Amino acid sequence: MPGDRLVLPPVRLPSDAELARDALAAPLLARAVRLARWAGPGTRVDAGGELVDELLPAAAELLGLDDELAEGDGEAYASEAWRVAVDTGLIAVEETVMDAAGPAGEPDTGDAAADPRDAEVSVTAGEQLAVITSGAPQDILSFWLDALDVVFADATAPVLDDLAAAIGDDGEIDLESLDWDPELEAEFLEGVLGNLYLLSVADGGVAEGPVPLPVLAASMIVPDDMGEPTDDVLEQVSEAMMRLDDQFRLLEPIGLVSYVPVDEALMAEDAQEPPDPSLPVDEEDVSRYGMVQLTPLGLYGIRARMLEAGVDAPAVGDLADKDAHALLDGVAHFPELSARAETEQWLDRRAPADAARELLAAARGTDTGAPLRRLHCQQALSLVGAEAETAVREVLADTELGGLARVWLAELGSGDVPPPPESMIFWLAVDTIAAQLDADGEPDELQELVEGLVGQHSGFFAEAWRVDHPATADVLEAMGRLHRDRTVSKEARKAAFKARSRPRS
Repeated sequence: MPGDRLVLPPVRLPSDAELARDALAAPLLARAVRLARWAGPGTRVDAGGELVDELLPAAAELLGLDDELAEGDGEAYASEAWRVAVDTGLIAVEETVMDAAGPAGEPDTGDAAADPRDAEVSVTAGEQLAVITSGAPQDILSFWLDALDVVFADATAPVLDDLAAAIGDDGEIDLESLDWDPELEAEFLEGVLGNLYLLSVADGGVAEGPVPLPVLAASMIVPDDMGEPTDDVLEQVSEAMMRLDDQFRLLEPIGLVSYVPVDEALMAEDAQEPPDPSLPVDEEDVSRYGMVQLTPLGLYGIRARMLEAGVDAPAVGDLADKDAHALLDGVAHFPELSARAETEQWLDRRAPADAARELLAAARGTDTGAPLRRLHCQQALSLVGAEAETAVREVLADTELGGLARVWLAELGSGDVPPPPESMIFWLAVDTIAAQLDADGEPDELQELVEGLVGQHSGFFAEAWRVDHPATADVLEAMGRLHRDRTVSKEARKAAFKARSRPRS
């Protein structure tokens, strides 16, 4: 596959307004907003800006976390929401250092460093709170991406138990003893989310269903060429699953994923024998090992992170404002449903006759991508319908577009279509096969097309090598590979040689 082809399929996303509504409805973001509206000058925080322990029960109660409070998790959820509110600018925490004369900013005596006990901390509404109430959908989505960054950082932080064990007698954290590399942790989770994105985006840009956690973990650890995973690899998969289980529990409240956690009882049973991701298991067993799916907002978020990292991650609708040439080149390697959806959005913004003429003009050319542009031009014209007929008839005499025009008019059921000259028939045959080779490689359908063409035209290769088309020789070589009759294959290769030897006009 050429290096300039798309690696990622296009994703079909809801409108910005719908995504913004999803972002505001994400439980963690909704909690952070409520805390921002509740907090004020009298709200006490510690030196790091965290809500003091004495206020956590009240914050949890405000957030409606009564059940979680009873289970011992309510204060942790409230603390997490507070941290998101502070880190995203929903809440502003400012520290003012006091000296004997008064607040900092007045003349400094310079006698000694300020005592932290002489600091006043004020809590006010942050500037970003206005975005929530009056921001445009794109502003809200940008804010949500900032919140996602905060949660992502939490998800890749050391496990609390490991962090506690690394605290030395002096109260400092021994980072070396943690066996934790922040860059590797972030890279692994980014890779997992990237794989989940690929597994989630199907033809048409929609998610087919949740992905089992063992499959997702194995996609990062088990080599593609490995047959039966070794015990060591299975152990790595099991460890990755448990780490991902913790991380997806953190990522779900921000609206990135829909997640069914690992059944802890099941994992305790299988602690000595981790699941083999290569073995089939029934649906109930799979769900007990965890199931994860990107939400529409999650697809938007992961795509945004990919784009920021320089990855080409297209979305349906990206080409709606581009010209026809960009459209036809852009959809060249889209899946069928995505190409149709993209073309429909492009057509919706243009008058039918103008769109048809623009498409036909963009379909011309002798570059390597031109045959596939013409194929997609024909498909796009079928969406325009009868309103394109006048524009199509204008190119009946065109060497490159005349054959396409006749086929399209015939499919439309239009009358008074002039028969094509023989040279145009052969030119169209070469152009069609060149387009199919570029689009699909050499599938079974193309083999049937080649054998059908040769069967319908006696002496096909005696004429085909003369066709003045840039792809003639390559097409004839491909026909030699594809045709199952060895005698015909030999004729095709001879014709390809003649085509390469023919002087170009």
